[in-house]
Amino acid sequence: MHQREISRTQTLGADLRTLRKSRGVTLSALAETLGRSVGWLSQVERDKSEPSIEDLRQIGIALDVPLSMLFGQPTAPAEEAGFVVRESARRQIGSGEAGLVEELLSPDLTDDFEMVHSTFEPHSRIAAPVQRPTQEVGYVLSGKLDLVIEGKQFTINPGDSFRIRGELHEWINPYDEPAVAIWVIAPPVY
Repeated sequence: MHQREISRTQTLGADLRTLRKSRGVTLSALAETLGRSVGWLSQVERDKSEPSIEDLRQIGIALDVPLSMLFGQPTAPAEEAGFVVRESARRQIGSGEAGLVEELLSPDLTDDFEMVHSTFEPHSRIAAPVQRPTQEVGYVLSGKLDLVIEGKQFTINPGDSFRIRGELHEWINPYDEPAVAIWVIAPPVY
């Protein structure tokens, strides 16, 4: 039996650089926050140096992303790395709080957008309305989801899509079934 060569995709550094830039944080400002040198951080962003778990924890805090986002870089056959994300290799993102489970569908965060698979558990809701400097488009695959965008409430059914352009919004799933949606978010925020 022939085994395919599996290689770790080198996306941690690129993802960190994208997250840092999307938040308007300079390399030197992040290095200072972390108490590390600019050279060390530059090497991490170029995948020339591996940060420790404590370094990743501090980076996550500084960039306001969950530690889980910085772990578990997907493994893929070498010919698929950076091109294909298999269902079994999706990276969990977000905190998982409030009944929302999110997985990154994009190979990494180096594009101008990210694609996310979101499952909203029955009888769940976001803790507080959010507003972020993004453009987001979503498509509901199954279940129903209530959205409040700039004070207007909408019930989104399977096959419906929606757009949020930096507006204050919140989600609620008051129904007995999970709601599953695909979101495209620009720029990447996870």
